[in-house]
Amino acid sequence: MVVCGDDGLAHRLAAELRGVYREQVTLVVPPSGRRVRQPVVGRARAASAALRDMVNAAVNRTGNSDATGGTGSTGGTGGTGRELEATEPTEDVLADAGVERATALALVYDDDETNIRAALTARRLNPRLQLVLRLYNRRLGQHIEELLDQSAALASGGGPGSGSGSTTVLSDADTAAPALAATALVGTSKVVETDGLLLRAVERNPPRPGEVADPGLCTLALLSATSNDPAGADGSEDSGENGPQLLPDAAAVEAATGRGTVALEQVSYSGPPLPAGRAGVPAFGELFSRRLRWSLAGLAACVVALAVALMVVTGDHPLHATYVTLLDLFSINEPAHNADIGRQILQLLSGFVGLLLLPVLLAAVLEALGTFRSASTLRKPPRGLGGHVVLLGLGKIGTRVLTRLREMDIPVVCVEADPEARGMATARRLRVPVVLGDVTQEGVLEAAKIHRAHSLLALTSVDTTNLEAVLYARSVRSRLRVVLRLYDDDFATAVYRTLRAAHPRALTRSRSVTHLAAPSFAGAMMGRQILGAIPVERRVLLFAAVEVAGHPQLEGKTVGEAFRAGAWRVLALEVSDGERAAGADSPSEGARESRLVWELPDTYVLRGSDRVVLAATRRGLAELLGRRARRGVDV
Repeated sequence: MVVCGDDGLAHRLAAELRGVYREQVTLVVPPSGRRVRQPVVGRARAASAALRDMVNAAVNRTGNSDATGGTGSTGGTGGTGRELEATEPTEDVLADAGVERATALALVYDDDETNIRAALTARRLNPRLQLVLRLYNRRLGQHIEELLDQSAALASGGGPGSGSGSTTVLSDADTAAPALAATALVGTSKVVETDGLLLRAVERNPPRPGEVADPGLCTLALLSATSNDPAGADGSEDSGENGPQLLPDAAAVEAATGRGTVALEQVSYSGPPLPAGRAGVPAFGELFSRRLRWSLAGLAACVVALAVALMVVTGDHPLHATYVTLLDLFSINEPAHNADIGRQILQLLSGFVGLLLLPVLLAAVLEALGTFRSASTLRKPPRGLGGHVVLLGLGKIGTRVLTRLREMDIPVVCVEADPEARGMATARRLRVPVVLGDVTQEGVLEAAKIHRAHSLLALTSVDTTNLEAVLYARSVRSRLRVVLRLYDDDFATAVYRTLRAAHPRALTRSRSVTHLAAPSFAGAMMGRQILGAIPVERRVLLFAAVEVAGHPQLEGKTVGEAFRAGAWRVLALEVSDGERAAGADSPSEGARESRLVWELPDTYVLRGSDRVVLAATRRGLAELLGRRARRGVDV
C-alpha cells in the first residue's frame, strides 16, 4: 500500500492500514519544513509504531532480514512500512515508492489538482492499481473516476472483468459532515447517507424498570457504563470493560443494565428541498413588506370605487369610466369645470388619491431594490431568532456541514472571519445569516445570538480558536450543546473529558475529521465499498456493501450463523425489483425503491450471488475483507 499526502489524514490512514489491516505501507509526505502542519495523530501513530517495533523484533529473532519482501511476506505477521519525503508526487517519486508493484495507492493531498495529476501518472505506471483519491469537487470526482476506470480497462486489454484496477473518489469533508451535522440534532443521532440509503443511529437512554427498549432495526452498540460519570472513561478508544461495546449479541444486550444503547433506524428525509433555480431572485411576496402590500391594496380599492362612482354618475361604459379615473388620478386629464357637480367632486377625489399614490409607489420601488440587494449579499440574524445552530468556519468541512443542516431544515447562523472563504457563496445561495468577524473578538458570538442558540459547531481549522470559542460560549450559556473539531486525537479526548467534567449537564462532543474519515479511505483501499462511518463515542462503526461470493464467513451460512459479536453483522440484502429474500413473510418486504430487504430472518442462507450491507468494526472488517482472507480463496 502507498499513501501520499500532506496533512494528518495521510498519517492516520497509514496507521489504520498498518495497525488494523496489517498491510505494508509506504508513506510519501512533504519534507518536515514544508508540511502544512505537524502530523500528530496521537494513539493511532503510537499504536502503529509499537506494532512496527514488535514486527522488527520478531524479524531479528528469526534472523530474517527480508523486511521488504512484498505484501505476501507481511500478510500473516503484521504490517511494516517506510516513509519517503518528497515535495510533489512526481513520476520518479511514485516509482521510488513502488507504485508499479503496489496493490493500492491513496492520494490524500489537500489540493485536488495535485491528486488528479498524480492519479493520471499512477494509472499509467500500473493499470491494475487500486486508486483512492481525495477530491473536494464531487462532480469533477465522478468524471475522474470514470476516466481512470476506462483507462485501466483499456490498458489491461479488456473490459471491467479483465482484472483492471478500480478507482474510488472520496472526500474527507463528505465523510465527516454527516456525523458533525447530526450532532446538532436532538437525540445526538448519527447519519449515514449514500445512493438513497439513509440510516440513523440514535443514542437511547437506559430503559426504566418495566419498560422494553425499542431496538429499531438492530442494536449497534452499548454505550459506556460511565457515560453519565464526569470522571469516567467515556471518550477513549480503549475503555476496557466499561467502555462501549460494538455489535453486541442478544445476550449481552439483555445482560446490560443501566447502559444506553445505539439503535439503527432507517429514515427518509421529508423536509423542504433546497432552493432551485436562481436563488438570488426572491419570490414576489418577499419583494414588499406586509404594510406596503396593504397600502397598495387600499389604493387599488379606492381606484375601483372611484371608477364605479363615475360610471354611476355619468353613465359611461365601465372601461371608459376606469380610463377617465386613471387620467384624473395621474393629473393628466382636462379640468371638469364645465361638468356637473358630481363629476367635479370625483375628479378632486381622484387627484387626492393620486397624491397618496406617489409616496407609496416610491416606497415600493425602494423596498424592491433593497430586497434584491440583500438577496445578493449576506443576511443578518433575525432579531427573534432562537433555537438555532451557530456554525463557526465556512471552509471545506463547514460548507458541507452547512449544506447538511440546511437539507434537514435546521436554522443556522454562520460565523466566518474571511469574507472570501470557500463557503460564503454557499451561504448566499442558501440565504443563511452570516456574521463576519473573528470569533475570538468580543461581540461576534453575541451577534450570532449565541445566548439563544441550541448548539455550537466549532469547525475552523485552528484548534485553539475552536476551543476558545467553546469556552466563551459556555460562559454565556452553560448548558449549550457544543461540538468542536480538533486536529489531534489525544487533545480532543482531553478537551472532551475536561469540558464534560466542568459542565456535566451539557452535551459536549469533540471530533477529529481524520479520525472519522480514515476508516472509509482504508476500506476503499482494500477494494470494498464503504457506505459510511458512524462514531460511537471515540470508536467508529463502518457500513459496507459486500459481495458474499469468496467469503467463507458468509457464503453458505445463515444470517444468524454469519453474525459475529463485536466484529460484523449482516443488516440488509440487496435484491432486484420484485425479488425478495427466501423466508421473508411477504413479497412486499423487498423495498422497490432502495432494493434492500431489512430485518432478514436468521434462517436465510446467504448465497454466493448475494450482495449484503453489513455493519462492522474496523478490526472486524479487516478480518472479514482483508487480503489475507481473500488469498486463501482466490489463489
